Amino acid sequence: MRKLLLLPVLLLIFGCNLNRPDALQEGVWRAELQLTETEMLPFNFEVTSRDALKIFNAGEIIMVTDIEYSNDTIVIKTPVFEGYIRAVVKDGTLKGSFIKESLDRVVPFSAEIGNKTRFDLKTETPSQNVTGNWETVFSPDSEEDKYIAKGTFEQKGNSVTGTFRTTTGDYRYLEGVMDGNTMKLSTFDGAHAFLFTAEVNDSIMNGKFYSGNHWVEPFTAKRNENYELPSANELTFLNEGYDALEFTFPDTNGNQISLSDDQFKNKVVVVQIMGTWCPNCLDESKYYSEFYNSNAEKDIEFVALAFEYAKSEEKAFSSIKRLKDDIGIQYPILLAQYGSSDKSKAQEKLPMLNHVLSYPTSIFIDKKGKVRKIHTGFNGPATGEKFIEFKEEFETFITELLIEE
Repeated sequence: MRKLLLLPVLLLIFGCNLNRPDALQEGVWRAELQLTETEMLPFNFEVTSRDALKIFNAGEIIMVTDIEYSNDTIVIKTPVFEGYIRAVVKDGTLKGSFIKESLDRVVPFSAEIGNKTRFDLKTETPSQNVTGNWETVFSPDSEEDKYIAKGTFEQKGNSVTGTFRTTTGDYRYLEGVMDGNTMKLSTFDGAHAFLFTAEVNDSIMNGKFYSGNHWVEPFTAKRNENYELPSANELTFLNEGYDALEFTFPDTNGNQISLSDDQFKNKVVVVQIMGTWCPNCLDESKYYSEFYNSNAEKDIEFVALAFEYAKSEEKAFSSIKRLKDDIGIQYPILLAQYGSSDKSKAQEKLPMLNHVLSYPTSIFIDKKGKVRKIHTGFNGPATGEKFIEFKEEFETFITELLIEE
């Protein structure tokens, strides 16, 4: 009788194990996101254990420890961001999708173990070298969509790394190759899925920029070592008749927070306009969090205003909490908007600004409550010297505001 009772239990245990997918094999994998019928976005990751892997983009290493096995599928969730990979693992391969639910976006995904290359080369010897600075225009033939950028690249043999900086931020860590006269660069971080391809002839570049499988636009560039973008401190400003910022939004505990609250009085305040879905905002939040924690004894406060595309308030607050927990952010992040990250709607919530041009944007307020500077965008660590320059400028300006009476 006892054996008969144990039989269903054993069948249940072994039945579950039969449906449990194989663990990811340890080692380096090559992944591809299918953007079009002909264009694939490749990236590499290394599995270090059943429940951990690293994603590589040039100098960036993204540690992933949120890996779930269920039935015949595996779900890989990158830190902070909503996007995740759902795939079937079998015999050293993965096949599935990269999914961003709030935006209803699904990109076909596949991967194989043992392939350490990022881009396959057709030619072993590059015919061009893109090292240096490039004056760039995206969507050059569209007055509505056109915007300027600065490409900065370093090439060693076939290998190319670098980024594009725009007036609203940078495209973070790009890695790829120069294949003959064709440049190919990609990055994947759980939010961005970017591919750049371009034909390079002497000092001219003509290419296409793919963002996932939902957006593609042309770009042109010319070599210009002296090219600089407009000052990030002059793009966003207060409308005439305003000298202060006002808002009231809820924090993660449901408390309504305003700049008039006691915690901000007689203090220097940095207001961060951001979104948890935004990699440039993540880079900025990491830096601001470190600075805030290191200067807790000083008369300075930070407060972030999150503009979320999550479809519900609950999901938006969940994303905010995940960001705070993952990064260790101690300052408040308020939910300014959910259901859309549209910049025109964000500007409606902050009518004293001429526009919200970029996520992120930082507003610097002195001890008397006056707006002293607005910095549009963020030059993150992928920009190298520009990131160092930003930190030096930021810390110098904050020091000046702190010593004021």
